[in-house]
Amino acid sequence: MPRRARPFAPRAAVVAAALAAAVAHAAEFRASVEAPTLLYDAPSARARPLFVYGRDVPFEVLVSVEGWTKVRDAGGAIGWIAAKGLADRRTLVVRVPVAEVRATPDDAAPLAFRAEQNVLLELAEPATSPATTVAPGWVKVRHRDGQTGFVRLPQVFGL
Repeated sequence: MPRRARPFAPRAAVVAAALAAAVAHAAEFRASVEAPTLLYDAPSARARPLFVYGRDVPFEVLVSVEGWTKVRDAGGAIGWIAAKGLADRRTLVVRVPVAEVRATPDDAAPLAFRAEQNVLLELAEPATSPATTVAPGWVKVRHRDGQTGFVRLPQVFGL
């Protein structure tokens, strides 16, 4: 009589959920500054290249190992980048069809500009800085043409 596969142990599910929550809670974001920056399927220059990214694309850092960093991009793609290709310069990418950037962190504030999906914005003020007076749920950004304003956090990836 063939043996049946054992059901997934509930204890293992709890441990996996706890680890996932810990990783999600400790998310770290950085921006790629090398152009082009290759995303590989393994931590090696001999691994299969998956994508080529341009300058300033934000990534969520998942883990770092011996000169390589496992990252996730705004679209959810996961892979490895040479650690030297990442910098601490913070950029955000618009994840909604059109983000409305306001003059002040208030939905009723005048519109400073609109940014379309996949547009890169520079983080103008650290979101967690003690000197920051930004209302919760907003972040101050700068467009490459110099315009600044405030955008709602769910509209961008990189924080």
